[in-house]
Amino acid sequence: MPSDAYALVGREAEINRLTGLIDLLASGTGQAILLEGEPGIGKSSLARVAVVAAEERGFGFYWAECDELGQALPLQPLLDALLTKATAEPRLDTIQRLLRGEVTSAADPAMAAAEQMLALMNELCSETPTVLVVDDLQWADLSTISVWEWLARSVERTALLLIGIVRPVPQRDELLAVRRVVGPDNTIRLEGLPDDAVSELVSTLSDGAPGTNLLRLAAEAAGNPLYLTELMDSLVRAQRLTMSVSGTVEVTGGPVPGSLIGAISDRLDFLAKDVRNTLQAAALLGNEFLVGDLAIVLSRRVAQLVPAIDEARTARVLKDVGDKLAFRHPLIRAALYDDIAVPLRPAWHRDAAKALAEAGVPTQRVARQLLQAISVPSPDPLDESLLNWTVEAAPTLVAQAPRVAIELLRQAASRTTASTTRGAVLVCRLAEALYRAGECTEAVRIATRAMAVVKDPDLLVDLHWTVSQSRAMLGRSDEALEALEEAYELAEMSAQQRARLLVLTARAHRALGEVSVAGSVATKALATAEEAGDKWALGWALHVLIVTSMMRGEVSDALPLFDRALDVVENDPELNDLGLLLQINKAVALGDLDRYDEALGTATRVRQLADRTGSLVRLAQAQSALGQLLFQVGRWDDATAEVETLTDDFKDPSATCCDRGIAAVIAFHRGDATTARQHLELAASSAEQIGNRVVSSLILAHSLDREVNDEPEEALAVLTARVGGDAEELDEVEDLLPEAARLAAYTGNTTAAADVAAQAATLARRSSVPHRLGTAAYCRGLLDRDPFLLQHAADRYRDAGRPLLRAKALEAAAIGFAGRDEKDAARSAFKRADELYDRLGANWDLAHLRAHLRRFGIRRGPRAKHRQAQAGWNSLTPTETKIAAMVAEGMSNRQIAEQLVLSPRTVGTHVSHILAKLGVRSRIDIAREAAEHVKAG
Repeated sequence: MPSDAYALVGREAEINRLTGLIDLLASGTGQAILLEGEPGIGKSSLARVAVVAAEERGFGFYWAECDELGQALPLQPLLDALLTKATAEPRLDTIQRLLRGEVTSAADPAMAAAEQMLALMNELCSETPTVLVVDDLQWADLSTISVWEWLARSVERTALLLIGIVRPVPQRDELLAVRRVVGPDNTIRLEGLPDDAVSELVSTLSDGAPGTNLLRLAAEAAGNPLYLTELMDSLVRAQRLTMSVSGTVEVTGGPVPGSLIGAISDRLDFLAKDVRNTLQAAALLGNEFLVGDLAIVLSRRVAQLVPAIDEARTARVLKDVGDKLAFRHPLIRAALYDDIAVPLRPAWHRDAAKALAEAGVPTQRVARQLLQAISVPSPDPLDESLLNWTVEAAPTLVAQAPRVAIELLRQAASRTTASTTRGAVLVCRLAEALYRAGECTEAVRIATRAMAVVKDPDLLVDLHWTVSQSRAMLGRSDEALEALEEAYELAEMSAQQRARLLVLTARAHRALGEVSVAGSVATKALATAEEAGDKWALGWALHVLIVTSMMRGEVSDALPLFDRALDVVENDPELNDLGLLLQINKAVALGDLDRYDEALGTATRVRQLADRTGSLVRLAQAQSALGQLLFQVGRWDDATAEVETLTDDFKDPSATCCDRGIAAVIAFHRGDATTARQHLELAASSAEQIGNRVVSSLILAHSLDREVNDEPEEALAVLTARVGGDAEELDEVEDLLPEAARLAAYTGNTTAAADVAAQAATLARRSSVPHRLGTAAYCRGLLDRDPFLLQHAADRYRDAGRPLLRAKALEAAAIGFAGRDEKDAARSAFKRADELYDRLGANWDLAHLRAHLRRFGIRRGPRAKHRQAQAGWNSLTPTETKIAAMVAEGMSNRQIAEQLVLSPRTVGTHVSHILAKLGVRSRIDIAREAAEHVKAG
């Protein structure tokens, strides 16, 4: 990190802003800032101000530096920053194992590592306020950019000051999202220093008042502090400054550097030739490097490099950064690198890679050189040692950067044949890299061609796995099945290999909707996995059996399978992801059985576990399941908080549709059509991706949208377009049946009402679960206009613990009794429905209920008014009030989460809502509001 105070001259306003952000950070309020400007303008020096202020307060701080050589290596800048501080975090080891390709259960190791990094940063910020600086963000790899963007989106809920340092050029499309998230108000663009600041800086550097000629020369620096310091330094070294008779410092004759690069080159020209050659070799290694790596590349002992390094440090070309050396400014490194002839660079990088590989340095440091070597076409092939290194490093390269690994693997594979052991490994890894990079058609072509010559059974199974996964991604699961059928003919296949192929086959059948066949194949896979003792195949076979049981509506039968599968995956880190998925599905299954206490407990635990393990995909699924359960039991405020905790960027399309659907349904019921339609709009692109897949909450939301717009027939059509079909499909649409029955009765569509009632009866016959019995009675009661049956339905929904459906049944019963002139029964049902709607905040339903019953002369008597406040303390929900009180006690988000059995992210969402409702900016303000409310009370 730069330490020159010169770059801070004239930056008082920017310094005050950053120190003010440190003050806010102390109160738990984070911020994301971009420092933008040309090289040498003082961005890094300004960021250092925030780091020093954080260090003085005892906050955590990390400085990550990106460079051109590292763009292919995911998360390396962040990893280096964390490892430099020797942070004892188990997640760091997990991240490194993922990026080395050692965690085989990760579908996308780079994404999984990014998720782990996000979780780690959130944990660090929950322990102490933290400053994270990412320098030269324009050179960052995609994973680092994604982590930075996600942190920027959630920074107001965490005690994190996130600073990105970026140049205006090169402009990268990947940084556009970062700029949008930060916004112009939080982008500090550093321009050239004003004249008075230039004069002050020149005066400081020259140890005297600058004369007219010196100021005129300094003006050519355009206010760039680095250029000014380099220019003045070159003048001092050349003894070009003299004191005039008037006492001012002036510049004497002779040429002066005409640009910043010229000034830097002037500095380098003062170095001895052998020092400059040493520095050029160091420039190959990047802006920061280990002395040991430099010795390897130059084939020298470290002791032999000491004189050159000492001279470079004395000349302020190099500086110490922990256990590494670094160029004092990236432009110095660029000037040295640019002096290397372009045709020589790939060859020198290749030689560096070979030397480092033979010395056994970690993969990423060899990869930095080798990937630069192959970035430019060269007639020089990879030699034997680099071919062997590529075979060993292939899993890591494919896991970290499949796209950049493809070219290296192509070159390596072209030097051998797939019939050899080395060639088979290379072509197998090439096919996998193509699949992971999304080039599925090419992956199938490469893998299929290799199958004809590869003999190793393990590699053949890997190739078939790649083909089946690629074809599934291409929407050609039927072809994937054909490839898997061929794989069973492989000679010398072990039981483990056969079990894994059977699992893939079962999953392919399930993807095609062939539920019975999938279950049958999964049963065979289970038996074979038990024979082989393969926990991976055993766990996944049980998972397929669970899913097929649930798809057939046999949820009770699935519960023992859950317990068995969870026993299999327990304490096996390779099966952590499957364990999360099983627990998410178990929470859903328990909800389907109306066992809500168990369901909510399971969903809460798996959400916390997913949060700790850093799996954002599983975290999103767990929160989606929890949100749906909370909606069903009437905890709508908590359901909304769960929906908003993660942005849609980190959810799969189905989870986005489900979450946005739930949020829209709640908003429609509460009479906020504008917010509801915003959720529908946000779900639109995800809905296109999932096609005809049924997401009940989103379908219900679209139906409500039509009904709120006074289009009941169209609202019914939205639902009837989905209900129906064979018995296996009924389970997917059962949540649509009550609303379809209600709208059919309302519009007088007896045909639709009869169809829906028949389907509900079919489901009830297959299960004695309370909500299914309630739905059957509700649909039949609406069709027959039987208020007693509707009241019976309300009782079953009460047993199920579903207040909205119970209120709907009571509303229908009240209308039915009123139509029979049974006023007492009508009034009793009306009162209970009214109370339920009021408790839910379902203002739209409340208005409809009262309008219907008013026609029969039935009205609600005087009572306490439902909370209507939209802002201020009284607008807080019960959960928000409780969290506000805990914030006032000085508790962190993590401490609150542990006490309330929530995730820190969910607590953060609640805190954001509290800040917005109270119209304040910090946790201190929340504490002040809480104290005033207690005093007033």
